[in-house]
Amino acid sequence: MDSGKVSQTTPQHNNFFLLMGLANTKQNVQDWITQQWVILFGKKISPITHKWLLGPFGSENGIGLKFINQLAEKENLTINNQTKSCGLIQSIEQLKLSEKEKKLLSKNVIDFYENTSNYDLKLKVKWNPFFKIFGVLLQLIFSKRIQQLNVPIKNIKDTSGLTSDIIQLIDLKSKKIKRTVWLRTFQSTGHIVYSGVYETCKLPSGKTCIKAVFPLPNGNATVILKPKVGKDGELILDSSGKKIGDSGFYFLLKDSKEKLYTKFIKSFKDKLIVSSSDNNITAIQTLTLWNSTVLRFEYNIKRKKV
Repeated sequence: MDSGKVSQTTPQHNNFFLLMGLANTKQNVQDWITQQWVILFGKKISPITHKWLLGPFGSENGIGLKFINQLAEKENLTINNQTKSCGLIQSIEQLKLSEKEKKLLSKNVIDFYENTSNYDLKLKVKWNPFFKIFGVLLQLIFSKRIQQLNVPIKNIKDTSGLTSDIIQLIDLKSKKIKRTVWLRTFQSTGHIVYSGVYETCKLPSGKTCIKAVFPLPNGNATVILKPKVGKDGELILDSSGKKIGDSGFYFLLKDSKEKLYTKFIKSFKDKLIVSSSDNNITAIQTLTLWNSTVLRFEYNIKRKKV
């Protein structure tokens, strides 16, 4: 086997995989194994009936900054050069909250989501020691190589600065925003923490959610978060669904024949609470696996000085 690449399969092996699909063999072996796992234990889906779930896929030659230019070229989009007053969503109305929830929701939280590029982020990280090995493996096998999901391994007690860039991709014909990418990197190292495409989607139940799509080679990791407003005006985004069609964490990929597969990870949940007090915005993000806390992020969010 050529180092780092999957060897070509024999006809007998191909026959074995005919019924369940085969991940593209011309890629890094780590990526092939994880994709084949999704095919084996996931579900084949239709791009028509699962349109709500679909999002951009990454290529095999890296994600990071390359992905943004590749996505613009693939979908015939242009990058918006405006860097101020760009939001993860264009309007809070996109979340389809009730009138009661919209009145209760903090105006500062609304402004953050509608004008995200006007804010600086600082981050604290706390790992559950039992799960830290998963973070180490994630970095060694995937994160540094593909420049994605580059979660810090060490606990960060003091706030660490993040660059927070909102990159809008504009349709050349309609001049409307087609894709919104949130790129977060550590100021100290320049390493990309997350590169995600953010949009809203409507679940089969009719509920509108926020969808964050993190491109991976030949696929993506997608988190669908159901919004609600807490009693103190905080925005609560929760991915605690139980099955495909609910909010939750999904892996998606295309196999060697361009067939689509997804794996819903019921045991993995993501909860984000964004609140404001005395004009200070904070966000607490808790990742849990099998109902145990794996990782906790604390964001301190402040408006940039003009």
